[in-house]
Amino acid sequence: MADYQAVPTSTQSQDVSRQPPVNAALLVYALFAITALIGVASHGFPLFAPLLGLIGIVAIIIAYVKRGDAAGTWVASHFTWLIRTFWWSLLWALLGGLVMITLGLILIGIPIAFGIWAVDTIWVIYRVIRGYLRFHESQPIAGM
Repeated sequence: MADYQAVPTSTQSQDVSRQPPVNAALLVYALFAITALIGVASHGFPLFAPLLGLIGIVAIIIAYVKRGDAAGTWVASHFTWLIRTFWWSLLWALLGGLVMITLGLILIGIPIAFGIWAVDTIWVIYRVIRGYLRFHESQPIAGM
């Protein structure tokens, strides 16, 4: 079977082979959203780390692999946004776990830890929605 390649015309300003990996970024947004929402919906309360499930780990691997392909395009800022969302979410989840372990014996750590995890999940959902809205407008994330 023959592979067909688009032949650039004189009206095209970009190299066809240099198109940003838009579908990969969209996939990572979708996987992050699914992971965060499943954590809340299936347990009625946020998971320890909203993006730490298998789907979230697959999504972060895709983001790291495709970030190099997006360098110099508006999509690159979205990969950076998603990668930072993952790592900050993990940091806050670990902080909640530390609070649970250290203060859990005196029972005050349990509601504090669950509060941290709830805020972490809400923050992840906010970042996914905010990033996707910019992505949908084909705009980079400001400051990335």
